[in-house]
Amino acid sequence: MKEQEESLVPQTGQGSVAKTTEPSFLTIGLVSKPHGVRGEVRVILHTDVPERFTWLKEVYVGQNPSRLVAVESARLHQNMVLLKLAGYDDREAAETLRGAWLQVPETEAIPLDEGEYFLYQLEGLDVVTDTDEWLGKLVGVIETGANNVFRVEGPRGEVLLPDTREVILDIDFVNGRILVHLLSGLLPD
Repeated sequence: MKEQEESLVPQTGQGSVAKTTEPSFLTIGLVSKPHGVRGEVRVILHTDVPERFTWLKEVYVGQNPSRLVAVESARLHQNMVLLKLAGYDDREAAETLRGAWLQVPETEAIPLDEGEYFLYQLEGLDVVTDTDEWLGKLVGVIETGANNVFRVEGPRGEVLLPDTREVILDIDFVNGRILVHLLSGLLPD
């Protein structure tokens, strides 16, 4: 994963989906809680490049609307980032950031490698089986510890497909479709 938009994570070969098709921001973290008494907050990472926080000069905080806030300091700590934002100088002020998304403009995204994509690009793609049955459109993703699960809405109702090599055979952006192989038990009764 590089960056996310509400779970927007690029993958190689497989992936999950964002809630919008044309994001202007990419989510790179989520403020979990204050850390200490000097205004630092703990940030849950939504990027494969946590070091990006150390070179950020400013970050958009919140959503709809978000506000641009200067970054005073950032340091990596136990699989998260401890972040100090300008204007949040004590624990009480930092508490107001709890649950806030941290975002950067899409133009500041970490460049992707060949074969990688942002997950919001998958939303709306047609999902077709290897026996040429149209299952519907990819509408969302459930993130689990093992693998993501694609949510597809179509004539059979909601179909949940694990994002594994056995099920997701091909993602074809040119033709706007995802080719899948249905394992036993994947379709609703």
